[in-house]
Amino acid sequence: MTEQFNLPNQKDKFTINYEEALNPSQREAVTSLDGPMLVIAGAGSGKTRTLTYRVARLVEKGISPAKILLLTFTRKASSEMLNRAAKLLDSRCERVSGGTFHSFSNSMLRKHASILGFDNKYTILDRVDAESLVGMLRKELEPGSKHRSFPRKRTLANIFGRAVNKVIPIEDVIYNDYPHFQPYLEDILNLSVEYKKRKVIHKFFDYDDLLVYFHLLLKNHADIRDKISSSYKYIMVDEYQDTNQIQAGILYSLTSKNKNVMVVGDDSQSIYAFRGANFKNIIDFPRLFPETKIISLEENYRSVQPILDLTNVIIDRAAEKFSKKLFTRKTGGVKPVLANAQSENGQSMFVVDKIQDLNASGVPLNRIAVLFRAGFHSFDLELELARERLPFIKVGGFKFTESAHIKDVLAHLKVIANPHDRISWYRILLLLEKVGPKTAQNIYEAIDKEKSGYAGILTIELKSGISRRLSRLKQLFSNIDFGPLSVSEMGEIILHYYLPVLRDRYDDHPKRARDLEQLLTIMQRYNSLEQFLTDMTLEPPNTSMDGTFAETSPDNNRLVLSTIHSAKGLEWHTVFIIWALDGRFPSMHALNNEEDLEEELRLMYVAATRAQNNLFFTYPNNVYDRGSGMIFSMPSRFIDMIPDDILEKYYVD
Repeated sequence: MTEQFNLPNQKDKFTINYEEALNPSQREAVTSLDGPMLVIAGAGSGKTRTLTYRVARLVEKGISPAKILLLTFTRKASSEMLNRAAKLLDSRCERVSGGTFHSFSNSMLRKHASILGFDNKYTILDRVDAESLVGMLRKELEPGSKHRSFPRKRTLANIFGRAVNKVIPIEDVIYNDYPHFQPYLEDILNLSVEYKKRKVIHKFFDYDDLLVYFHLLLKNHADIRDKISSSYKYIMVDEYQDTNQIQAGILYSLTSKNKNVMVVGDDSQSIYAFRGANFKNIIDFPRLFPETKIISLEENYRSVQPILDLTNVIIDRAAEKFSKKLFTRKTGGVKPVLANAQSENGQSMFVVDKIQDLNASGVPLNRIAVLFRAGFHSFDLELELARERLPFIKVGGFKFTESAHIKDVLAHLKVIANPHDRISWYRILLLLEKVGPKTAQNIYEAIDKEKSGYAGILTIELKSGISRRLSRLKQLFSNIDFGPLSVSEMGEIILHYYLPVLRDRYDDHPKRARDLEQLLTIMQRYNSLEQFLTDMTLEPPNTSMDGTFAETSPDNNRLVLSTIHSAKGLEWHTVFIIWALDGRFPSMHALNNEEDLEEELRLMYVAATRAQNNLFFTYPNNVYDRGSGMIFSMPSRFIDMIPDDILEKYYVD
């Protein structure tokens, strides 16, 4: 009786009709204001809407905007939420304190840095500046950094950052992620120590320092912690599953005086461990805040029910999770499809055919996405799309024909097809030790003067020092000149020659080597070197997007190719998930680590929940993996053995 009596009074008190605007779970999250709350926001369940209305609710209830803190992962996200809240209510909502963990930490450190012994006029190093400082120190370091295989400045910055964000020793980062750098561990540690010293001397804070020092300020100075905590009566955090251990510690300290904290996120979409995100933060939240109220947002506004039936089955296989079951009020929809192709190219042709059918039926290309676990998974598909003149953009990973190591290998093939290709000769020659532009030019001119094609390198006469540097390259072309070879046989010989070069030039050479194996697989489809090179260069796709999507519009009607990590938070009418092959997705590496395997399961879930109307999984059959010597032929374990009434099986001829 009491609830029925109070409801009209609430409607009279608030100008926004929350009951009409929100579903029951959203409304509970918006109107339950006091105490710790964990909102498990399933994919497509209106997370942003919930946060926006909660900001408006707090302000409408009379809470001063200055007493409300909204922490998000991008400044854009907080700005959009506060602007929407202002449109719902009034301009007071725009005065709510909003921003990222980094920006908030910076604002607090500017006020209190002196307590930690720092000048508050410190300079913040962006990523490029931080790498430049590491690069300067790398040149000064003796003797390890003088070795060609010593990690480069970007890799070193990544190693230092990963150690900070995961709160683990640099030794562990090396052992787990960069084992080929173990011989240089002592030098890397020395460089890390010097990097920290130089930042102090020059009053530099990098991005990680902002979090680390703010956390120390809160942890070690109770008076400052209590003052800041008392300043905010209500705290909200978006995408909590993506926080790292330091950010979780900052939040815990911020709530020392007021426990009115609401974190919103989805444990099932925690996929950024490589950036330092800690899956345990969202799992452990109820333990850290014993009075936590847990609310699940399960009504999905994105996908048809057949897709949700499948995604519910996928995520139910997770070992550790908050249980939820997504549902929708949408009607209709068809079952997702699992297509078994006989080869990688068969997979590509199936996807292209389906895209053409969808486009002919009225689905714009920019409402279709092809998602994959790793950037190189789309290489063969890119060739087929270019051949069919289907425009596309690629997000995440790197563009096939413009990645340096792919261009290196192709350059060797190009001089075979066209010995007068000066650009490709220069590229090949500059890979050699102690060969600069001038020497490369002299060698090229000598080869060209021989008038015997690429074999001219076998007969040219040069100074003894230069000849020694050319010995391996001469042997390479001698092997190719020995007899008629197929495209893939030439590729095998070139890869054998190039892999030692790859290891010398690139810190991430194991990953790049897998890309080259993929290139070799594509070569096996061709009988003509000229045709292969033509297909690799004809209409190269303009796919470099730096991890961001171009706006979709009638004038930008291009298919989207994307890594799954880059697709999080987005949605399309139809989604294809390619290479859903056990050993590729999940990867062989993940099979040996339970936590990695669980994250890849969540990655598959994120990919599948991007689809609104149609969802296709595809995998090629009988794929030989050079690294393990195994043949992969089974669909991903994440979708294998799912009943036919949920996932339709399809065999591609």
